[in-house]
Amino acid sequence: MKSILKLNKGTMSKRLIIFVMAIMLVPLTGMAQKNIFEKYSDSPDVTYVNIKPKMFQMIAKVGVDTSDPEAKAFMDMVKSITSFRTIVTDNKSISADISKWVKSRSSSLEELMEVKDDGSEVKFYVKEGKDDDHVEELLIFVNGIDKVMDEKIQINGKERKIETVVVSFTGDIDLNEISKLTEKMNIPAGEHLNKK
Repeated sequence: MKSILKLNKGTMSKRLIIFVMAIMLVPLTGMAQKNIFEKYSDSPDVTYVNIKPKMFQMIAKVGVDTSDPEAKAFMDMVKSITSFRTIVTDNKSISADISKWVKSRSSSLEELMEVKDDGSEVKFYVKEGKDDDHVEELLIFVNGIDKVMDEKIQINGKERKIETVVVSFTGDIDLNEISKLTEKMNIPAGEHLNKK
């Protein structure tokens, strides 16, 4: 009887240790998934853009008529952006990894809109901000864009196809103004924000 209890205690101790380790590793797997932009920033199979807040502050100072309320609102929104990062790729493996990351990331965001058209999909996710018109984060995910693009794209003198685009904005983002910014930056599917 004592040997059975010792066996059960030993087995239970091992299970408890495994359970505790699994709980401790969950945040680490989440952290690994959070760094998709850093993971592929140096990859030759992606186009990576990371615009720092200082650049947005400089853009906001460029000859804008501040007496025009619409221009002023747009510039205020541009100044409030703390991060802009994007990855563009046609690599199937990287596209699959990005899709997996977006799916895991979307659990902490609210889906704002989804557009499916002819084999492509566009999803907009947000993290709520100070009111209904503002968000702290906007995540745009475009997959299968190569199926609907007629134009040939040249990057560094080479013709490239685009399969997947992921864009992340953080800051105090006014949803009423962000569509203007995505249009000016020529971000794929940004025009859908006008329809929000």
